[in-house]
Amino acid sequence: MKRVITYGTFDLLHYGHIELLKRAKALGDYLVVALSTDEFNWDSKQKKAYFSYEKRKQLLEAIRYVDLVIPEQAWDQKVNDIKLYQIDTFVMGDDWKGKFDFLRDETDAEVIYLPRTPEISTTKIKQDLNMN
Repeated sequence: MKRVITYGTFDLLHYGHIELLKRAKALGDYLVVALSTDEFNWDSKQKKAYFSYEKRKQLLEAIRYVDLVIPEQAWDQKVNDIKLYQIDTFVMGDDWKGKFDFLRDETDAEVIYLPRTPEISTTKIKQDLNMN
């Protein structure tokens, strides 16, 4: 079984998120999503999600492409997650291109950066809502 992992906040879930998850799942048989906790988002990213961790987790668990949701609590947990969940492929959006290449050497996992859906993002949704 080929296992894939991706990370994110997945706030204001939209079709760009679904496309990313669909493409990530297509790279393997089992998709793990590491979902940023509320504390991690605030302490490390200085951003507050609209929906709580538990609500975002419920939404992700309802998506057919997602097999398991785990908490992302620190930037440096990726190596341990890859080993613990026996991950073959690490996937992120291409706005992170190059940032996680070190995982290839530290874990032997393949690292893939997928293109984002260009016309949609959580940031754009928030900006559009603020304009109205």
